[in-house]
Amino acid sequence: MRYAREGGLTPREQEKRERVRLEAAERFARGEKSEAVAGEPRVTPRPVRRWRRESEEGGAGALRSKGPASVERVSPEQWERLEWELERNPCAHGWYDEFEGCALKRVKLLIGRMFASGT
Repeated sequence: MRYAREGGLTPREQEKRERVRLEAAERFARGEKSEAVAGEPRVTPRPVRRWRRESEEGGAGALRSKGPASVERVSPEQWERLEWELERNPCAHGWYDEFEGCALKRVKLLIGRMFASGT
């Protein structure tokens, strides 16, 4: 399965992937070989062998989705506020030389100032 250019899977794709893993667990229980299981859902044998090992150790439940890989730390309202602040002139944040330093470092510093204290 190919991942989106931005990385990761959408919730719908995560559900689909979980169904593929659970179907694989059923096929393992029927005694099918990993290579045969890998052939149909368009998955390479390597993850299928990992799924087999996990299902043998923890049952089919071990193949259930564990949810998103990460949880957003910034709320939609905070994202909106950050975008507004980033559109402002660098002088508004105390940076007087527009070309001094790395812009990414400035963004990181601004995020820290805005959200580190929970405001």
